[in-house]
Amino acid sequence: MSNAPVVHIDPAAFYDDPYPALAKMRAHTPIAYVPELDATLLTRREDIFVNEKLTDVFSSTQPGGLMSVLMGENLMRKDDSQHMVERKAIFPAVSPRTVRDVWMGRFEAAAARILDDLVLRGSGDLVADYAMPVSAEALRVITGLVNMENAEMNRTSQGMIDGIANYQGDPKVEARCHDCTASIDRHIDEMMPLLRQTPDMSLLSVQMEAGLPEQQIRANIKLAISGGQNEPRDVIAGAIWALLTHPEQKQRVLAGEIPFSQVFEEYARWVSPIGMSPRRIARRHTVNGVTFEPEDRVFLMFGSANRDEAAFETPEIFDLGHDTGASIAFGAGPHFCAGAWASRALISDVALPQAFSRLKNLRLEEGADPRPVGWAFRGLTSLPCRWDSA
Repeated sequence: MSNAPVVHIDPAAFYDDPYPALAKMRAHTPIAYVPELDATLLTRREDIFVNEKLTDVFSSTQPGGLMSVLMGENLMRKDDSQHMVERKAIFPAVSPRTVRDVWMGRFEAAAARILDDLVLRGSGDLVADYAMPVSAEALRVITGLVNMENAEMNRTSQGMIDGIANYQGDPKVEARCHDCTASIDRHIDEMMPLLRQTPDMSLLSVQMEAGLPEQQIRANIKLAISGGQNEPRDVIAGAIWALLTHPEQKQRVLAGEIPFSQVFEEYARWVSPIGMSPRRIARRHTVNGVTFEPEDRVFLMFGSANRDEAAFETPEIFDLGHDTGASIAFGAGPHFCAGAWASRALISDVALPQAFSRLKNLRLEEGADPRPVGWAFRGLTSLPCRWDSA
């Protein structure tokens, strides 16, 4: 085990709001072993930015890790050439050109269709009624699982997210995760024969065309659903919440002074939807006086890095004037999120501008005070709002 200083946390408080504890770690014990998580945490942005690239030390290959055990050895749990082979295979489905030429029109149509119904209602929960279905509709077409309903896409994503963050070992959470991965496998089984006959640009199809083994294809589809549903869902809802609770900044956005792309980047920095990425220590290594031993478990705390006082001014506040260039919301090394272009397009170019354009006088429900939760993955669970119905 590493010789990092030991820091204890209250798991419930950390789930509710990890930022106070992470701020103390950054200030006093930036590399700390947390017994409640059985992991050594890197909390400063520069340490993460530098060391994430050292894949010979901070390895993504984790045969006994929760993601590998529950979802299979996907490309995020491979390094170097093994990682690049699979990344190259999926690139045609998520490249900037494919996003622009193939997926954007479908993103726009899905968001418009969902808003057609919402406009007439005058109120609703914008997590369940907007962010979730918009994210799910986009993911259905990108993955190729167009046979999966939006609610099931969301359920299976959340079940896997809960499963791979289940460091307390709750057997009920693990059982739900297994049920969700089995559902995804059934939907893959249905689509494979159809895509063999009629290939398209979806993740499932391009991996089949590239000749990847079926086990790898299935694991990568599960990876795409786990992150590709919850992250856009949480940023769509969270960014709406951030603008509604910062009215002066909202007015500047609606006046065209600040682009929605900056809203996306600042929210993803301020409340990182993926707050942590795990690594396994492959060989003995020392960072800033802390020596890691082989097989140590390390958590790269992206959420902490994105509030590092050494990298950002007033990092604890949502401010569209921030320079977000140092943000590592999508990672910093070779495992930089492959779906970043699709996520940015869906959220910045479609979901946010359409919501504020179509939902007139959008506002929080009176008395509502929604707050994000989670530390490995963080987002709102509800966003009760009202608007002027058509």
